[in-house]
Amino acid sequence: MRIVVQRVSQASVSVEGKVMGAIGPGLLVLAGFAPTDDAATLARLARKLVQLRIFADDAGQMNRSVLDIAGEILLISQFTLLADARKGNRPSYIAAAPPAVAEPLYQQFVALVAALLGKPVPTGVFGADMQVHLLNDGPVTLVLE
Repeated sequence: MRIVVQRVSQASVSVEGKVMGAIGPGLLVLAGFAPTDDAATLARLARKLVQLRIFADDAGQMNRSVLDIAGEILLISQFTLLADARKGNRPSYIAAAPPAVAEPLYQQFVALVAALLGKPVPTGVFGADMQVHLLNDGPVTLVLE
């Protein structure tokens, strides 16, 4: 599993011109799943995500989590995060879980994050062609595996 975490002032995801999910201050998370991912992996990264201290405290230091600021999380599936482009010019996606495996992992991850966050987590549409709009804050972008 690989996730890209971006601290945002706002973010939204649309499918065919219809907004599927939108947030104010918080985290935009792109998540890619591997066939070997399991419940322990999902739980570990869900905890890490909501406890990640990348928001400024009163002294301007990154000491607050999305929980601390009562922020939101927009979580979008993205199998291309597991691309391997080391050989040639066309990425291989063999490391990504097939949709039948990845979608349940994605749904479980969303549920775990929502439970830890204590509020619903907006999402995109699994497997859809999505347009993501964001206002990156900082910018702060991290990759977690």
